[in-house]
Amino acid sequence: MKILVDADACPVKEIIVRLAKKQKVPVTMLIDTSHILNDGYSRVITVDKGRDSADIRLVNLIETGDIVVTQDFGVAAMALAKGARVINQNGMIYDNSNMDRLLFERALGQEMRRAGSRTAKIKKRTRLDDESFERVLSRMIDENN
Repeated sequence: MKILVDADACPVKEIIVRLAKKQKVPVTMLIDTSHILNDGYSRVITVDKGRDSADIRLVNLIETGDIVVTQDFGVAAMALAKGARVINQNGMIYDNSNMDRLLFERALGQEMRRAGSRTAKIKKRTRLDDESFERVLSRMIDENN
């Protein structure tokens, strides 16, 4: 088992590294060339800025039993198909019971934006979001070790 992180806009990288170090789980962070990352623990893979470059590379690295951290519903769906466990930055677990709904909502939002509508604002990140993420990721690591 390893943890793969869609790391460009990931606000919980430090939590991931702290938990992974404690359990001796390898971490791979994927970023594009507009970011710099060196946390002293993770393997960092830098890809070009092309559309979905980091996503495609991340999906190609997934093996059954891995944990994937992403906000991207498309990446989450592909990770689930490859047998990974998937979590977002707020501790929500993506699984087969919620993936169809999430992908539908994403498509609906994209359609609304193309038509000129505005979608809901993203709420500010809170300490509770971090705590929820840490609790769920810790449980996932424990279940896989």
